[in-house]
Amino acid sequence: MKGVSFLSCIALLLLSPMGTLLADQRHSEDWVKDQVFTSGVEGPAVNSKGELFAVNFAKEGTIGKVTAQHKASHFMTLPEGSVGNGIRFDKQDNMYIADYAGHNILRVDAGTEVAYVFSHQPKMNQPNDIAMMDSGILFASDPNWSNSSGQLWRIDTDGVTQLLESDMGTTNGVEVSPDNKRLYVNESVQRKVWVYDLNMQGEISNKRLLIEFADHGLDGMRTDIHGNLYIARYGAGVVAVVSASGELLEEIRLKGQHPTNVAFGGEDGHSLFITMQKRGAIEHVRVKYAGRTFM
Repeated sequence: MKGVSFLSCIALLLLSPMGTLLADQRHSEDWVKDQVFTSGVEGPAVNSKGELFAVNFAKEGTIGKVTAQHKASHFMTLPEGSVGNGIRFDKQDNMYIADYAGHNILRVDAGTEVAYVFSHQPKMNQPNDIAMMDSGILFASDPNWSNSSGQLWRIDTDGVTQLLESDMGTTNGVEVSPDNKRLYVNESVQRKVWVYDLNMQGEISNKRLLIEFADHGLDGMRTDIHGNLYIARYGAGVVAVVSASGELLEEIRLKGQHPTNVAFGGEDGHSLFITMQKRGAIEHVRVKYAGRTFM
């Protein structure tokens, strides 16, 4: 760039889309240190009290509770044979857990520490991540890792299941938009994020591709109050922030390389918690916008 000063180059970078991305890039810190959870750490979800929960605390088949930085403890043990993955809370603070080993959606009523089967579907491969509409309708991704395929299910408020789509790629992360008018589902192996129109009955239509990545896997994801998606990029060591129109806005750099899921929390909803598989840890970063459940 002959004739252009070093400072001018920096200014041009900061004004460019990539320069803006780099200027805004954040870095995470440890919230729960290595091996407090197993390598199956997943799920993260925050209740109305601001308590963070994740699956597989110290051993498989458990739920751990995190009340502050580096303050994690055993919350409960799931029924024998059950192993949790995704967790979500409804507006009444009831907890729902994807039990991939038992082909169940488990429920823990608010104020209790006992899980019971809310919905059982033997045709599920292994319910993985779950998302929830404001009405309490659930959606579950259902991957078959052995052949890189997957399904998508709806679980109504009475526990009845409905297969929404089969013959998908390796379905994993699933999330609802803040206005409850869109459903997002990603495919880990295929590295694609799909979006559907969603009505108040939980019916989907008009499937289209939102964004596709060139490398690394996709895992859990959440939306913020503006409808941006925060996607755990397994193997990439980042959380990708993608707009509702499919634009990659930012990549949040993590300490570890294998994030499995994300959840918003903190008093203002601007804390993002990230479960880290290889480390058995949870990382944390402050973000610009609050999660959609903080609207």
